[in-house]
Amino acid sequence: MPRPSDLFPRSKSPTILVANNHRLVQIADTLDWDELQRRAQQIRLAKLKNAAGHPPHLRATLGAMVLMSTRKLTYREAEDLIQYYAPARYLCGLTESNWTPDFTTIQDFTELMGEEGIRLINQYVVQLAVEKKLADPRTMVADTTAQEAAIPHPNEIGLMSAFLRSVTTSAPWIGGVMKKFLHRTAAQFDVARQKAREYRLFAKTKPRKDRMMRQMLTIVENLNRGLAAALKAVGASPRKLRGRAIVAQEKLQHLQRTMSVLAPQIRHWIRTGFVASGKIISLHIPQLYAIVRGKVGKTVEFGLNWGITRLQGGYLLARLARDRQELQDTAYALRAVQDHIALFGKAPRGYAYDRGGYSAQNVSALKTLGVKDVGLAPRGRTPWSVRGPVRERLIRERALVEAGIGTIKSPRYGFNRPAARSQAMMGACGQRAVLGFNTNKLIRELAGRKELKLSG
Repeated sequence: MPRPSDLFPRSKSPTILVANNHRLVQIADTLDWDELQRRAQQIRLAKLKNAAGHPPHLRATLGAMVLMSTRKLTYREAEDLIQYYAPARYLCGLTESNWTPDFTTIQDFTELMGEEGIRLINQYVVQLAVEKKLADPRTMVADTTAQEAAIPHPNEIGLMSAFLRSVTTSAPWIGGVMKKFLHRTAAQFDVARQKAREYRLFAKTKPRKDRMMRQMLTIVENLNRGLAAALKAVGASPRKLRGRAIVAQEKLQHLQRTMSVLAPQIRHWIRTGFVASGKIISLHIPQLYAIVRGKVGKTVEFGLNWGITRLQGGYLLARLARDRQELQDTAYALRAVQDHIALFGKAPRGYAYDRGGYSAQNVSALKTLGVKDVGLAPRGRTPWSVRGPVRERLIRERALVEAGIGTIKSPRYGFNRPAARSQAMMGACGQRAVLGFNTNKLIRELAGRKELKLSG
């Protein structure tokens, strides 16, 4: 039996009380949003050509970014929460507005801020923790870690197969010239795909694997040269590309350049059995690299290298390496203290790092920078620079940095394997995970001081 309709239509604009002890409400009331907007505007003006266009909704988009940092969310999930979840609207300053940022607006703002912009926001949160006496910058420890990328395990056949798939998917969007290229080379694409299947199913010995890989590589090199000629013809055509066609053209140009570098690296592997220097492990994010960690069950991780600094009290600061060499342990042991001085105005009194950062030169350089208690773990039988209770305290602090790194890599924050398709967005996602860790920790500890039991 159908349910009878209500006598009066129900309101679709409900009035709801937002609890003061909700975690998102406490975040909104604790952070200085004017300062956050000033930092965001600093990054925005540095990247944009001019200030033309509609004024940005900085308060709302900053709130959305903080919301996404406190728990792992997709951009569509963030949009949905902000539109229908009252504490999320309060966090974004939208309780008096009907406007909601859509998922593309949130993503565009995240891309605009980038790793350096989110690092500025995270630095504010850490400085606030220091101001509230929740963190002590007089003692710090540092370490490096790897941010794994969301890519399959790299191998030569897989990379070449991915090249074939991406070209056949993107080329038709551009139009006639690329469709003719696909039609003209269809037989070569089919042969290459067949070689990949045979390699995976039937190649059981190394000579046969090398022979089939060499045959497939020859076909892929020919296709790559044909792709370069077709793209050149597209560029010379008077027809203007629009929308999706421009995106497809840029993607194909990127694939063509990447394969031009990768193909000689694969030939070097077949010829010598050694991986070429700077080996590309992802067609779509060629900046990724292999990081040898020596862990049990995971000797190599594929992604980007990060430097992590921990203040006494547990708050983290992070820096993304621009390349695989920048943040090696011996270099980052000094760089971490230099960054600390730039942020807090003076060197920490006590500083700890594992034996990877040890050298006599580093110990001397750290003392020159102003570090009184240098707790670099020595190698071999070399004596420590500190001893007694100071040494024991720095060893304990050094062990705790691993717990912080493990937490940001947990599913809650999503530091590892982020849903990112570029090095820049991997950096933004990594900093966002650290920002979420620090923000949740700050609010939890401030609530504990007030004996306030958080919800949400």
